[in-house]
Amino acid sequence: MTENYENLRMAVEPFIARAAMPTPETIRSWITQFRLVPDCQVDDADAERLARELEAQHGVSMKIGSVLVDREWTPWLESEKPTMDRYYWMRYRRLLVEKRFSGQVLATLDAVTDRILGLMENPRKEGEWDRRGMVVGHVQSGKTANYTGLICKAADAGYKLIIVIAGIHNNLRNQTQLRIDEGFVGRDSARLGSTKGDRIIGVGRYDSSRHPWTFTTSVRDFNSIGAGQGGGNLDSLSVPAVFVIKKNSSTLGILLEWLGNYNRKRGARTISAPMLVIDDEADNASINIKHGKGAVSNINGQIRSLLKLFDRSCYIGYTATPFANIFIDPDSFDEMRGEDLFPKNFIVSLDPPSNYFGANRVFLDEPQQIIRHIEDHDEILPLKHPRDTVITVLPDSLLKAIRTFIVARAIRLVRGQQSAHNSMLVNASRFTDVQQQLRNEIHDTLEAIKASISVNGAQSERNALRDPEIRALHAVWQEEYSLTSGTEWSEVQMALHSSAAPISVVEVNSRSAGNLAYADHEGSGLNVIAVGGFSLSRGLTLEGLTVSYFLRNSMMYDTLMQMGRWFGYRPGYDDLCRVWMPEEAEGWYAHVAESIDELRDELRRMEAANATPEQFGLKVRSHPDTLLVTAKNKMGSGERLVVSVGLANSFVETAILHRTNDKLKRNLDAAKNLAAGLQEGGHPLSGAATVTGGRLLTGAPVAPVLQFLKEFQNHEGALLTDGDPLRRYILARADDELERWDILFAGVERGTDDTVDENLGISLNRQRRTAGKQSNQKTLHITNKQRVASRGVEATGLDVDEIASARDDHLAKLKRDGKLPAAGERVNFPDKIYRAVRRRPLLIVHLLRVDPETAKVADDPQPVVAYSISFPRTAKEEDTVEYIVNTTWIREHFRDEGDEEEMAGDDQ
Repeated sequence: MTENYENLRMAVEPFIARAAMPTPETIRSWITQFRLVPDCQVDDADAERLARELEAQHGVSMKIGSVLVDREWTPWLESEKPTMDRYYWMRYRRLLVEKRFSGQVLATLDAVTDRILGLMENPRKEGEWDRRGMVVGHVQSGKTANYTGLICKAADAGYKLIIVIAGIHNNLRNQTQLRIDEGFVGRDSARLGSTKGDRIIGVGRYDSSRHPWTFTTSVRDFNSIGAGQGGGNLDSLSVPAVFVIKKNSSTLGILLEWLGNYNRKRGARTISAPMLVIDDEADNASINIKHGKGAVSNINGQIRSLLKLFDRSCYIGYTATPFANIFIDPDSFDEMRGEDLFPKNFIVSLDPPSNYFGANRVFLDEPQQIIRHIEDHDEILPLKHPRDTVITVLPDSLLKAIRTFIVARAIRLVRGQQSAHNSMLVNASRFTDVQQQLRNEIHDTLEAIKASISVNGAQSERNALRDPEIRALHAVWQEEYSLTSGTEWSEVQMALHSSAAPISVVEVNSRSAGNLAYADHEGSGLNVIAVGGFSLSRGLTLEGLTVSYFLRNSMMYDTLMQMGRWFGYRPGYDDLCRVWMPEEAEGWYAHVAESIDELRDELRRMEAANATPEQFGLKVRSHPDTLLVTAKNKMGSGERLVVSVGLANSFVETAILHRTNDKLKRNLDAAKNLAAGLQEGGHPLSGAATVTGGRLLTGAPVAPVLQFLKEFQNHEGALLTDGDPLRRYILARADDELERWDILFAGVERGTDDTVDENLGISLNRQRRTAGKQSNQKTLHITNKQRVASRGVEATGLDVDEIASARDDHLAKLKRDGKLPAAGERVNFPDKIYRAVRRRPLLIVHLLRVDPETAKVADDPQPVVAYSISFPRTAKEEDTVEYIVNTTWIREHFRDEGDEEEMAGDDQ
């Protein structure tokens, strides 16, 4: 950027900062006025570019979020604030201003960190106290910025010792240390004790009169040698001390030993200094995964021992996937280690800024624009492969993803983003040997593309397109970006050399020397394709991530979202981002995104009801989608597991079905018997209303439904549609809430000869569904996304006013969250909103025709019957039913490679 461009920015920004929420018109007005100043004169293109940047930066809003707190909490912060020295926070705030955080986001961050600090204990309070909390953020949404701000405020309040337990890998710990150095310490920790002397960085540039003491550095985790160099015990320090340690049993053991040996006063069992523990990625490795009474896993036990070593302590777990933390037993206690890590005192749900590029946008709002399916990997790199797999060629989908990355970076250059970081993620194997091969193949491919661009990229468009590689790049631009990026191919072609030349390919795992040194390339931008596994799946930030290639097998909620490194902030290039993944993975992600959304909504409702963290924990543990999580967490505890599940306000369906002829027939018979039973009760299908090709009965009795569920042969992989608990749940409410049902026999309006079905005494056009890739002779998975019902079906049976009410409530929620689409843009109404207004449950009976191209077996001889149920909310206090889960079956069919990887701690 030119000097005049930066002068214009600096002239305009103070006016924007004084405006509460500047409009695009006012931003452009200020730019137009200041362009008249000689040192601020820029051309129209640069003026427009600056306007877009400032709109993206300052048009961002952020809400405070939701909070649950225990009944024993006593507010203390407001009374202490007048006498509090805000030295550390004001330095950090100034750094965020320099990083161009909008005024509104800064104000919200200030308010949120005040709120969390106030839920902790006053560090000046004498006596023994212990607070446990959890902060639920979003993946790559700025949790580190939040807890760095909290650390600054905790130090200002008087916390003497702050321990940040970072990821289980060195690269994540190092990255976290760099951010703490920049935002809290103010010195480059790598230079501590060096003959080169101190290097002042970050907040230290504003005021270096006081520095917190760090016992760890960006190149060294805590060890006994470093502790000795740290200047003795904590009492000898006049400033706060900070540790940023790897979540590793050996490191925690050394820390516990040093704290116990050198910091307890003579004869004392505990340390009196007030301590704050920040547990980053608290759902990973911190949870007790041992089974049996009194059994405690190493890291969990060490964190608990650390807290018990201090008279005054506060533990806060930060996570984006709270499922595992909620399953901690709040009553678990060990005499040696103290209480488990359940967030008994407070839970804070952070709302991300309005410019956050998250799971909802990727998987629910704009999947067609962002997601691309991988369908060509089975022969080259199947999802489950051994560690000695040999890679000799890349899938075409990966080649296209690489070319997309090059073209996307070229477009960013055309947009003037020359100094920005650009990253591509390739996460396709957990084995380091396979990752290394992938890295080498990608490197060779990239070099071939670079060579073609070098030779022919500068030629005329006609001549350049004779080169196969440039022709392939042009095809990517045409397919992905020609209609949406606002660029012409001629300018993209001219930028290809500058785009591709600096790109390097690095391997990121436990044994690789590959380093994502973004800080060393702040002026020019680091351009990298990162190939890895677990190291790329947890916490590690890939700056400027534009293209992701994700080929992993994980169905578990507590690992799935963390693998989504593609979430975050993408100012000025969010329209260029693409994610490649198998279709079944997209289905799982969409499902998890909806589930986490539901949990956040539930937390808001419980906040309004003044509920406690323990009450929220009970609610979450009974959520239908946590059935699989529970089974996984308790997998070693026995062959059969009893889990309480709440079915109110839920949607269940048989996405996995038996496929043998006898069971197909029995399920068809169950559907026929349902139709007959309804007719006997005065609800014949011949008189049912026609609804988009199906037949709808309203207000039908419950008895035929119960009989249908009894006769239906459920597959044990369809956990939630186990007939016995479903029937028990319905029977308990059969006299009131679930006495009358809406029943839809689903069909389509237009069919072909092979889809017309008359088994139920009426003519229905069978719904066509594909067989998922996991299907075989005995089992049918309905589509790769494991979804039977069509979108919008849960509105069936509602009247116009009920539908309008549900949609109005949803629009109000979008407006409150700052996500309301602009006028004229399509609004996505998720099915779950209709359950809140539904007065009767809805049973949907599907007669399916399996798409012969995906069937994998000879044509199914008869209709495949499946069903779905939409349950309304309940007014009953007791709303759960017990499911019995076969954990052996879960282990064999749902255990994913992430389980082994998590236990190993490193890629293998």
